[in-house]
Amino acid sequence: MLRLSPPGYQRFTQATSFEACYGGGEANVAVSLAGFGIRSAFVSRLPDNDLGRACRMYLMKHGIDTTHILPGGDRMGIYFLETGAVSRPSKVIYDRAHSSFSRITRGMFDWERILEGASWFHWTGITPAVSQGAADACREAIETAGRKGITVSCDLNYRRNLWKYGKSAGEVMPALIEGCDVVIGNEEDAELVLGISPKGIDITGGHVEADAYHSVSGQIMQRFPRVKKVATTLRGSVSASHNTWSGVLYDGKTLFTAPDYQITHIVDRVGGGDAFAAGLIYGLLTWGKDDERALRFATAASCLKHTIPGDFNLVTVHEVEKLMGGDASGRVSR
Repeated sequence: MLRLSPPGYQRFTQATSFEACYGGGEANVAVSLAGFGIRSAFVSRLPDNDLGRACRMYLMKHGIDTTHILPGGDRMGIYFLETGAVSRPSKVIYDRAHSSFSRITRGMFDWERILEGASWFHWTGITPAVSQGAADACREAIETAGRKGITVSCDLNYRRNLWKYGKSAGEVMPALIEGCDVVIGNEEDAELVLGISPKGIDITGGHVEADAYHSVSGQIMQRFPRVKKVATTLRGSVSASHNTWSGVLYDGKTLFTAPDYQITHIVDRVGGGDAFAAGLIYGLLTWGKDDERALRFATAASCLKHTIPGDFNLVTVHEVEKLMGGDASGRVSR
């Protein structure tokens, strides 16, 4: 998508210009992984015009294989972001109706060819929220990946303002999650997408108890037998400018908990969950069964994302590992 934002912390009603960049759930994950040295390809559909080409070039600049992006359709989806501060939350307005991506259909992508040689396929709940065709194409990809023995991960990513084509997330998402090995979400996603209510959680107090997610993760695994790991981001919203940040990972036996980070001066929180997903994928691909290390890497990577403008988490493995090691000083690297 094209992201348009008023400069700084201006409100939409103040803006006389908008800063432009590109982003979106799966694209954000791909860029992070490419930055970590993992070969990454992005599958989508973009209009065959200057904006579509600019977006493709933007992804290529960050090391993404764009050969599976189909040209076609009339327009690129847009989202407008108003960045909040202190007690004023950020605000998003979507403009995705009739976009090139919203008009994809089952059979449009040759998933057998696209997934040949792949080891991991990642999707987010934003894709099936856009249209029935996008949901069908996503299911087709998941089924193909399953036949090929490819690990499939999903970030639940519930977006209420996108489910507009006559079906709810609860009607569409479960059939897609059935084909997943790893499920990622937060305290709201499990309830709003799957109807699984986390108990004893108050995110408005600035602190989230990790143990409260043990039962939620267990319920997800019980309902979806293929799922082997459930990861949850823990965000405590003290204000729009100050969040606490951590995460948990459940493997069916042990609930691993990451360190807590105090993010006191947020630059841009958009893409924080995608940065967590990318960090987790990198960790699981790199360190195999060391789930705790993968979780700690994911949490540190997503913490750093909050310091970077735009959707993409432009950090290196070394920078993430430095924060994992306890160096949060921010001293100049010379």
